[in-house]
Amino acid sequence: MRFLPSAIAALILSAAPAFAEFTISFDWGDIPLCTTGRPGKVDNPRFVIKDLPEGTTRIVFRLKDLDVPSYNHGGGKVTVNADGVIEPGAFRYKSPCPPGGSHTYEWTAKAQAGSKTLATAKARRDYPN
Repeated sequence: MRFLPSAIAALILSAAPAFAEFTISFDWGDIPLCTTGRPGKVDNPRFVIKDLPEGTTRIVFRLKDLDVPSYNHGGGKVTVNADGVIEPGAFRYKSPCPPGGSHTYEWTAKAQAGSKTLATAKARRDYPN
């Protein structure tokens, strides 16, 4: 009996379970306006997390300035909570602070169980916007 490769692929895909994608969203909140290129330490923004992988015990956050990716803005680690919201004050990081204009920043969140990364989500936003 011969099966066409596309028929086999269709059969496998139809039998595979559908998984929701882990996502994060955020807003900058009440951080002080900074456009000097000299960021200060501020509380994390409010994050909303959806479809966190089962077994996640913590989330590791990192901020990157996509216009100056070599600059380390830091981030933090938080224990997972049931409502999917990380409120400001869970960790501190170096604020966005582009000199003389707007930059695009990206938060990366890694869902972890112990030292194993289960999934990664990213969210971008300009600052100032």
